Amino acid sequence: MITLAIDPGPTESALCMIDDDYRPAYFAKVTNWQLLNWFREFDTLTEKRCVIEWISSYGMPVGEEVFDTCLWVGRFVEALEQLGIEVELIKRQRVKVHHCHSAKAKDPNITQALVDRFAPGQPNYGKGRKAEPGFFYGFHRDIWAAFALAVYAIDIDQQRETA
Repeated sequence: MITLAIDPGPTESALCMIDDDYRPAYFAKVTNWQLLNWFREFDTLTEKRCVIEWISSYGMPVGEEVFDTCLWVGRFVEALEQLGIEVELIKRQRVKVHHCHSAKAKDPNITQALVDRFAPGQPNYGKGRKAEPGFFYGFHRDIWAAFALAVYAIDIDQQRETA
């Protein structure tokens, strides 16, 4: 099964596509319009699904960017469902607790948990260098969030299968 994970934003979104072996097959940060068009290419793959990070309310006021992001998530869900692609919305807090065992975890904590799991002992957060690319070569902030989301989704599926 191919899992596409999206970390949405108000104008750009990060995506990471991985197989059940957790190896990143494709990742990028693109404009939301580019991502909508890219879904047609993703539709050509067999056995696929999409997980999208969903907005959570913590009782604090939010700005226009949060509402713009919500609008884009709705557009993504509609476009993917029209293509017959399963979509699941997952709150960030579940991803934090899964990887770091704490809802108070920040992005650097999640990144470190992923490095410890997939690239232990490798320098530069497992990115490597151009001459010797590591497991996370090319990753940056938003890509990490999309990858963490994809890993969470696969781990939860595997836990359900073994239960």
